[in-house]
Amino acid sequence: MKTSAFVYPWDVNGDPEAPGRIAALGVTQVTLAAAYHSTRALTPRHPRHRVVTADHAAVLYPVDAGRWAGRALRPYPAGDWAPGDAYGEAAAALAEAGLEVHTWVVLAHNSRLGAEHPDTSVVNAYGDRYPWAPCIAQPDTRAYLTDLAVESAVRPGARGTELESLGWYGLAHLHAHDKTGGVGLGDAGQYLMSLCFCPACRAGYAARGLDADRLAADVRAALEPVWRGAPSDGGWTGVGKLLGEGKAAATRAWRDDTARTLQEATVTAVRAAAPEGFQILLHADPVSYHCGANAGVDPAHILSVADGVVVPCTGGAGPLAPFAEQGVAGAVLAANLTVVSGMGGSPATLAADAGRARDLGATELRLYHAGLASDDDLSAVREALGSS
Repeated sequence: MKTSAFVYPWDVNGDPEAPGRIAALGVTQVTLAAAYHSTRALTPRHPRHRVVTADHAAVLYPVDAGRWAGRALRPYPAGDWAPGDAYGEAAAALAEAGLEVHTWVVLAHNSRLGAEHPDTSVVNAYGDRYPWAPCIAQPDTRAYLTDLAVESAVRPGARGTELESLGWYGLAHLHAHDKTGGVGLGDAGQYLMSLCFCPACRAGYAARGLDADRLAADVRAALEPVWRGAPSDGGWTGVGKLLGEGKAAATRAWRDDTARTLQEATVTAVRAAAPEGFQILLHADPVSYHCGANAGVDPAHILSVADGVVVPCTGGAGPLAPFAEQGVAGAVLAANLTVVSGMGGSPATLAADAGRARDLGATELRLYHAGLASDDDLSAVREALGSS
């Protein structure tokens, strides 16, 4: 199977050995970050540094000033962690090593945007804002995300893109010193805590026959037993039990339609700007009401829009099945496997894990993450991929 490794520009720039080392893993492609959220990342083999701190969500190339002139919402340039055209520099070095380069674009995940433009953020039923989570129902935010996707995805020389967090973000988020795990919210509780009550979403609920104030009160009432320790599992059935099936269905209809139309518009815009044969994939979860980096989607719908999906499979390849069951000829179903043992991955079992993913319909592999993995992890990857 075609295999791609995720890479940051700072893994490559300033380390002349990095491109060859990545190619020697046995991969044929890299998925290189072009727009990325804030992070603190190890660079265990870099000759100049060991830790890179990206203070805020940023684009890792010079922005097109004309595209963003006069707009309040616009991408932030990177600081000294990725100066200048960091993406372009890394892409050129990786291509020189014989690797096909695709862009990695993070969209609806931006804490600085939420801090500087708080009205763009998801607002929960208690009135708390989630600054990391732009509300994808707001027209200005949707326009910003679509244009950011076009600019970041279609970089010079790129053969394709992978769009991450092109959908709803909610409560679940690895925030700095995150301390939100004290109560087990379960799948249903996470959904209720991720419902947005910004003006755009309140209007969306009203269009589906729901009074937003009453709905927010109902969400708070439904969650009260959960805060006291009552279980909130059961997937979508659990949401219906907590909120009532009718109200649950109406909120999901609003959110599903909002995400679907944004995904359609964004993929269409990227495709219009891209050269022929440019591949567009979404990082996706087959359960449409799920939130996060792997956006919740309807498998049949998203495979009618994009060229395929990248699906997290480190905990097992089960999430692939709903996409494979669609039987879409030529669709890319990429199993994303963590190969950093310190982050819960298992590079030692990569060959077996890849085989199981293939059996369940995977057509390609993604390895997270060539820059973060230890030398021992990379050795295991080379062995699994049959590289010397």
